[in-house]
Amino acid sequence: MTSTLTPPPLTEERPIAGERCDRCSAAAKLRVTLAEDIDLVFCGHHANQYAEKLVPIAIDFNADPEFEWRGSDLMTSEN
Repeated sequence: MTSTLTPPPLTEERPIAGERCDRCSAAAKLRVTLAEDIDLVFCGHHANQYAEKLVPIAIDFNADPEFEWRGSDLMTSEN
């Protein structure tokens, strides 16, 4: 009989685990990538507060799966 090694299942991790808001140091909920690979990280409060200003200058964003960013609909409609 031949034994087969099965790799451990991949664990889903928060995309921004351990990071802190650039504005207030609260737990990060959103990372926004701007031109020249500049990343800004925000808590939920500041992410939604600055959503309208971030969307026009953002190239990409990565949100915590449990966080619903106000700008995500605007980003997808512009692309």
